[in-house]
Amino acid sequence: MKPRVLNRRQVREVDRRATEQYGMSGLVLMENAGRGVVDVLCRLGVNGPVILACGKGNNAGDGFVIARHLDIRGLVAQVLLWADPEQLTSDARANSEILKRTDVPIHRMDTAENRDRVDALLSGADWIVDALLGTGARGEPRPPFDAAIDRLNSASARRLAVDVPSGLDCDIGKAAQHTFRADHTCTFVASKPGFDLAGAEPFTGQVHVLDIGVPAKLIEQVVADVSSKDR
Repeated sequence: MKPRVLNRRQVREVDRRATEQYGMSGLVLMENAGRGVVDVLCRLGVNGPVILACGKGNNAGDGFVIARHLDIRGLVAQVLLWADPEQLTSDARANSEILKRTDVPIHRMDTAENRDRVDALLSGADWIVDALLGTGARGEPRPPFDAAIDRLNSASARRLAVDVPSGLDCDIGKAAQHTFRADHTCTFVASKPGFDLAGAEPFTGQVHVLDIGVPAKLIEQVVADVSSKDR
């Protein structure tokens, strides 16, 4: 069976209907997503610290869940947060508050002192996980994410992107000047059309499609409804 592919608009509609029509908690979906990424990391092998690079949207929330589940499994995780924690909202904020109560270090990269420590924090990492920007992002990443992406790409660690590499347009496969170069991408519910287009593979690496608990019937309904509206 050919793998399902959903574009940006369809993904948003899946999320909306899952919560509004099916009564699924966004926290549960985020938990499933983060735990699924940790399963992939463990299959690939974790031989040292894992750095979670987080922004301020739901992608960051996935990163917080990933950090917590790495810690649960006895693996070393650290979060580099390129945002003011007060900017976090909804499920991302909830998972940030949970993570604060664990022993996982959270380093705020919106302070000059910590920005100067980025290379030291990345040194010795086995994996860097990109949870900066999600599927909704388009065009060139704005500061501070542009510089953050460049610093992450310059590290020697293996790299994994959450849902989409930051800087890559998930619909058209166009990479911005500052785009995270992943060895692996864990994307949710379905693959994205841009991943299969020329020039995307150097940024996505190997793509893993993760099930986060959304019913198959819901996905089929969204594909049928949104596709018919686009015609």
